[in-house]
Amino acid sequence: MPEAKSRGMVYVIDDDESVRKSLSRLLKSLGFEVEAFSSAEHFLEREYYQGVGCIVLDVRMPGLSGIDLQDRLSKAESSLPIVFITGHGTVPTSARAFKAGAVDFLEKPFEESDLLEAVSRGIERHRRLREEQSEMKRLRARLDTLTPREREVFRLVVSGMLNKQVAFDLEISEKTIKVHRGCVMEKMGAQSVADLVRFAGKLGLRSSAV
Repeated sequence: MPEAKSRGMVYVIDDDESVRKSLSRLLKSLGFEVEAFSSAEHFLEREYYQGVGCIVLDVRMPGLSGIDLQDRLSKAESSLPIVFITGHGTVPTSARAFKAGAVDFLEKPFEESDLLEAVSRGIERHRRLREEQSEMKRLRARLDTLTPREREVFRLVVSGMLNKQVAFDLEISEKTIKVHRGCVMEKMGAQSVADLVRFAGKLGLRSSAV
């Protein structure tokens, strides 16, 4: 029988052993992979995780607090979303957590359904982010394959110019422009000019800067 596909990795970080065990049991029963840590310091010792995941993080712990860990991960450019759990929630703390990108801030005791909904949102957020990052990496690699002339054609095409206008601007034949445009479309993996415009937008390229 094939093994069920994981819904993603969840890191449970809480200094309360009973909380770690109960949350780990719950999340595993619903198809998540789970790793539990008794402190933020122990979590930071693990190897960098390459897959889709989410962190369930206690706010108050000995040593590094949950907010401290959020700051550390932010500075390290970690994209793992965080769901905070706490028995000592305050408005300033929750506001700071949300401002730094937290998925949710749940006060103990919380409903299992609330936690699962928050974790699912975190996992989906991370999945979408990783897909966007992968697409950006592909687009940059494709852009690097364009010749200087093809980049010029790309720039003018996404600005809305017709082939004959591009030909006039670059002082070459319209037939040659069609060849370059075809190469740009193929190298960038575009099916239409609309795709090229979208790719330029994703790459943050203005028509004058391609």
